[in-house]
Amino acid sequence: MTSPTTPTSSGTFAPRPGGAPLGRMVLAQAGMEARLMLRNGEQLLLALVIPVIVLLAGVKGGARLDLHDLVGDHRLVDVFTPGVLALAIMSTSFTSLAIATGFERRYGVIKRLGSSPLPRLGLLAGKVLALLAVELVQLFVIGGVGQLLGWTPRAGALGFLLAIVLGTLAFASLGLFVAGVLRAEATLAAANLIYLLLLAGGAVVLPAGAYGGFGDVAGWLPSGALGEAVRTAFLDGAVAWRDLAVLLGWALLGTVLTARTFKWE
Repeated sequence: MTSPTTPTSSGTFAPRPGGAPLGRMVLAQAGMEARLMLRNGEQLLLALVIPVIVLLAGVKGGARLDLHDLVGDHRLVDVFTPGVLALAIMSTSFTSLAIATGFERRYGVIKRLGSSPLPRLGLLAGKVLALLAVELVQLFVIGGVGQLLGWTPRAGALGFLLAIVLGTLAFASLGLFVAGVLRAEATLAAANLIYLLLLAGGAVVLPAGAYGGFGDVAGWLPSGALGEAVRTAFLDGAVAWRDLAVLLGWALLGTVLTARTFKWE
């Protein structure tokens, strides 16, 4: 916010109410959203604890169960680590966002923020920036664990950056759609159920080829497209344009659905 008073030539102060510049308001909102997310135990469970457990179980347990047929010529850690990074992006930008937004609607937080100087578009932009900030933390934590397990990624910065941005937009728009049409309790159940289904059969952690005939379908899901895009970036150092186009399509669909159905209270 700007200063409520401004000195005049006579040395007195005259009221000058008004909002801060839009960019500053969006950054402030994003910072608050990120802090709230990282302080919440359930959010941390989805954002960091579960992905790290999946990574450790996949690499250590997979070596004992001989899962090499599912990952081809690549090492288990080189396949699982990008897949778990994709899982972390999905858990934060979809499940965590949907649950948090659903309960914010229930308690009237969204309604009150919508009447503040921060425009509603700025509120959504703040949420997306907060997601990207949390995902940066996830990248360092999960990537660090992967390095300790022997992960050796190839340089694929452009492909990974595009996968993060488009994956976040796709899942965030779908998460807001779910949170905007369901009650808070129903959002909690639906978001967790969808998360578990995509984790098990959405080709996010393992390549689509590991699912046999269903892999052709899984590749068109946002989870499968995100997983393949991240794996392509780190395994081949390339950009998976087809999978990025799928993510863009889901992002556009989710945005349209959210714009038409989202209720602020």
